[in-house]
Amino acid sequence: MQDTITITINGKEYKVKAGQTIMQAADSLGFHIPRLCYHPKLSIEGACRVCIVEVEGMKNFVASCAFPINNGIKIKTNTAQLRRARRDIVELILDNHPQDCHICERDGNCELQHLAYTMGIRKKHFEGQKKNYDLDLSSASVIRDPNKCILCGRCVRMCTEIQGVSAIDYANRGFDTVVMPAYNQPLGESVCSHCGQCINICPTAAFVEKNYTQELFEKLDDESIIKVVQVAPAVRAAIGEAFGLEPGRNMEHETAAALRKLGFNYVFDTQFSADLTIMEEASEFLERVQGKGKLPLITSCCPGWINCAEKFYPEMLENISTSKSPMSMMSPLLKTYFAQKQKIDPEKIFCVAVMPCTAKKCESERPEHTVNDMRATDLVITTRELAWMIKSAGIDFVNIAGEAYDKPCGMSSGAATIFGVTGGVMEAAVRTAYELYTGETMTEIELEDIRGLQGIKEGQLTLEGQEIRIAVAHGLGNAHKLLKIVKQEPDKYHFIEIMACPGGCIGGGGQPYPSENLIPLDQNLLNTRAKALYESDRKNTIRRSHENPEVQRLYREFLKRPLSDKSHELLHTHYKAKQPQGIVSHMLNNLQNGK
Repeated sequence: MQDTITITINGKEYKVKAGQTIMQAADSLGFHIPRLCYHPKLSIEGACRVCIVEVEGMKNFVASCAFPINNGIKIKTNTAQLRRARRDIVELILDNHPQDCHICERDGNCELQHLAYTMGIRKKHFEGQKKNYDLDLSSASVIRDPNKCILCGRCVRMCTEIQGVSAIDYANRGFDTVVMPAYNQPLGESVCSHCGQCINICPTAAFVEKNYTQELFEKLDDESIIKVVQVAPAVRAAIGEAFGLEPGRNMEHETAAALRKLGFNYVFDTQFSADLTIMEEASEFLERVQGKGKLPLITSCCPGWINCAEKFYPEMLENISTSKSPMSMMSPLLKTYFAQKQKIDPEKIFCVAVMPCTAKKCESERPEHTVNDMRATDLVITTRELAWMIKSAGIDFVNIAGEAYDKPCGMSSGAATIFGVTGGVMEAAVRTAYELYTGETMTEIELEDIRGLQGIKEGQLTLEGQEIRIAVAHGLGNAHKLLKIVKQEPDKYHFIEIMACPGGCIGGGGQPYPSENLIPLDQNLLNTRAKALYESDRKNTIRRSHENPEVQRLYREFLKRPLSDKSHELLHTHYKAKQPQGIVSHMLNNLQNGK
């Protein structure tokens, strides 16, 4: 195959790389062809037909996302006929779409809205029957609105191809075609992991997170309660994007200041409990290495992964660390340790968590995550929700003076910061596990082998002559591949990190929508966010979780030691296999009974 070929676009010849589609070649030359169903990380659907172009010798327009180029091909991308046809296609989509842009979650950041504007659609030419579906509110994390679905299929391909969950797909035919879980069961009862990647990939708000901002505003006005909040590492690396700042700008201290202006009494850093998670999880790993538990040990910080494991891998639940996530460690500490130190009635403490993750909303509702019969985390909002609240409250986030987090749960190491990046939990755990086990200082603490956006990464270290093999996967599709290897070779790895979202928490389902010139899941965007966290780690004078003096103090004053009875009471949990519910369960039972 030739390395380059000659093509003609709009009457001018260009040399381009062979083996591309028309859309790819046009993009490389600076010709942007409108599109809706296309996404560079997903398979070609060719469903929306918005990306049509003219090709000399072809009777009809062709979909540029799917049509391959060849030497000498002559393409037109912007004729009057093309503009009219594209406009008609988008108008027909709009005709069967809710006309509620001004109150829609994606107003101002909607791909369909943007297309309508750029195509010059200023009035409606078509009228017809509209679809009418009920909202699916069954999930604690994700709302499904089929009325806003344009059948681009991006969510279906994301859930199947990237995440390997296949919780949703097309059903019915013609006008009645709809995207839904199997047998139209509620999303909350399906195999959905609640990762929220369907939200990130959807161009029109057919999927959005379940919003708790109004409830939170009401709580912030309640002077009878103590409002405390914690902020996850990945939030600081992305929230600035919602305010027009360049991706990867660390807004750690500005976020703390904005939360105080919103009305929170105390603002804590989830990175503190990330260090605590490492103390517990690394200690648990060292016990298992010495024969006191099942290997490989699999990390448990990611609720999307935990949801997936309980539904798809019940036989591997014993492999998963019993350590709670940093969020679910922080909240019970705030209602016990912090409450005691401040002499506050725990029942008056209202715990809020700001997370990059929609699945954290489900995690907060798990019945086992309680303390003294109280819900530990009372409410979870995403990075997107916090950004909206800051704007709604009239806070000048871009120019606000930064503030530090409150003590004693506000100090953290650099190891805790990198929790937000794929491989970061493993890297932090290795830094501490090595030194706890050997008593020696680990000099090379930046583990390049498990950094980056490769789907599955491997590494190894030596603990007093014993080779320890580690692996990292991000995106549930890669997790499925990694666990297939584990099933075939149970002794291949000792320690595994899994994060449900591509890139880890920096690519979470609750992060800001990319701006007009950025693409969801774009590697440059994820790498830029990751860079902000790695730089924060390097600048920190404390880079190992076990060196955090506030964590050391917590153990001296309250927990005694890692894996103590008190630690197990507050910081550890259990998992259980989740069987299909509703009609799916009924049909599986019938199949098993031969009916």
